[in-house]
Amino acid sequence: MPVTLLSSKEVSSLPVYTVEADNLDACDAPKDAIAWARANGFSGASGRVLTIPGKNGAVVGAFFGLGEPDAANPLAAGALARHLPEGDWHFAAPPKGAELATLGLMLGSYAFTRYGKKPRNALRFAVPEGVDAGRVERLANGSVLARELINTPAGDMGPDALEAATRALASEHGATLAVTAGEDLLTENLPMIHAVGRAAEAAPRLLDLRWGREAAPKVTLVGKGVCFDTGGLDLKPAAGMLLMKKDMGGAANVLGLASMLMAAKLDIRLRVLIPAVENAVAGNAFRPGDVLNSRKGLTVEIGNTDAEGRLVLADAMALADEEEPELLIDMATLTGAARVALGPDVPPFYTDDEALAGALARASEAVADPLWRMPLWKPYLSRLDSKIADINNVSLDGFAGSPIAGLFLGRFVEKAKSWAHFDIYGWNPADKPHAPVGGEAQGIRAIERVLVDRYGSAS
Repeated sequence: MPVTLLSSKEVSSLPVYTVEADNLDACDAPKDAIAWARANGFSGASGRVLTIPGKNGAVVGAFFGLGEPDAANPLAAGALARHLPEGDWHFAAPPKGAELATLGLMLGSYAFTRYGKKPRNALRFAVPEGVDAGRVERLANGSVLARELINTPAGDMGPDALEAATRALASEHGATLAVTAGEDLLTENLPMIHAVGRAAEAAPRLLDLRWGREAAPKVTLVGKGVCFDTGGLDLKPAAGMLLMKKDMGGAANVLGLASMLMAAKLDIRLRVLIPAVENAVAGNAFRPGDVLNSRKGLTVEIGNTDAEGRLVLADAMALADEEEPELLIDMATLTGAARVALGPDVPPFYTDDEALAGALARASEAVADPLWRMPLWKPYLSRLDSKIADINNVSLDGFAGSPIAGLFLGRFVEKAKSWAHFDIYGWNPADKPHAPVGGEAQGIRAIERVLVDRYGSAS
């Protein structure tokens, strides 16, 4: 990370003065610095940074705008990582919500540099008093892992590369990884994962990571790992394929979440299941109108090959369900309908567990990680009726696409004590102070907070 957190303020570090909108008079900066701010039209607007020159022209500090108190972005300090000169810095006074401000600073320092883009300025920043630096670093590292995986083009992040990334994470934390690939998916009764991925050059596979003591509460994460989605024989238009490297965003997010949980040494038996495939076009691609067998035993009529994510998830979730986990969470870049409903920044989630829903809502607010609960409206299940199979993979009228996708997945969950489905976008279409355009971690900081509160550390 370009930002290094310091445990204490360095003698030579420079101050950052935080200023609420139109409230320069309340700032404890020197009078000549405040005069400089006024002369430059600095009013404390959210995210604005103004460096302060000394008598010899060297930078001696900076102002940072917090914006209106009732509309402030808790992560807006990410702008500092983009605009401060390299060096050592500290907050002149701890800002309100200091932990989120520190996290925003770290997240805002991220840049995807694999293909030549320059990194952000290297900063060292003193951790405000009372902030848990270890927690901030765990959250930032998990989020950056998700961003890196999503941002990598499919040519370098196919099923084999996603397996390698999962293997590296397992090795880092002492987890185990089992892989079922190619024709072995049929032998192991994972037929829909095989059907969706069999037309691609890289073999489809199921990644199965396990970590933690076996007697601990079972928490299972399932992430959609469609490394590229052409739409299959129901081919997407060219514009619809431009961002399809992000269709493995569910897998990237559960790996980022797993990184956070393992680094925190949470007292759980963690399992991560990722069906890693490419939905490609070839002579052996699955077809509209085909009927697929599933691990659950349900037969699925294919109404559209571009609704492939729910197929691979269904087999993985049925496998997870057999173990009767205490909590089963799936994450997927599943439907455009979710974006139409809530936009790119607010992922919907679905659960029938009222206690879990309440905890997620509270955590979402506390850690500035937007989520919104949507209904699993059971009467809509009839829209998935098939005349020749147990269920269709799509409805025919196009209404309620995101809830209906959740209902489809719910048919494959029976024994888990609690289940939640997250229909994420996994992408920032516009720059934010704490996040550039590109791949994004969504919901995982809120989930991490719920799990830490529920299970605590094993150490």
